[in-house]
Amino acid sequence: MKIYVTSVFVDDQEKALRFYTDVLGFVKKHDIPMGPARWLTVVSPEESEGTELLLEPSGHPAVGPYKEALVGDGIPAASFAVDDVQAEFERLRGLGVRFTQEPLEAGPVTSAVLDDTCGNLIQIVHTA
Repeated sequence: MKIYVTSVFVDDQEKALRFYTDVLGFVKKHDIPMGPARWLTVVSPEESEGTELLLEPSGHPAVGPYKEALVGDGIPAASFAVDDVQAEFERLRGLGVRFTQEPLEAGPVTSAVLDDTCGNLIQIVHTA
């Protein structure tokens, strides 16, 4: 068994697509109309057949309070591996990305947390 797709709830799918592709560097995999929303996924350019991230609309009534609670407590909705947290932090900050946690070392793990502009906190992480 392996993970096929996971999701983040987004306030605006088009805005999320631009952020996750143009800023974070993911690649659009699927964009299928599904009524008023889309089955919209992105993948890592390094693993085009790897796990897909579904940019899922935040329409369900439970999603708003869930996202607000996570953000309020500083809990990331997803975590993405990078080779160098400090370098990625500098690159993204240069693109105007807002971070809620600058790079922090905790033993063998270095992480930082950013705002995806779509209602989520996202962690970037590297393990030694």
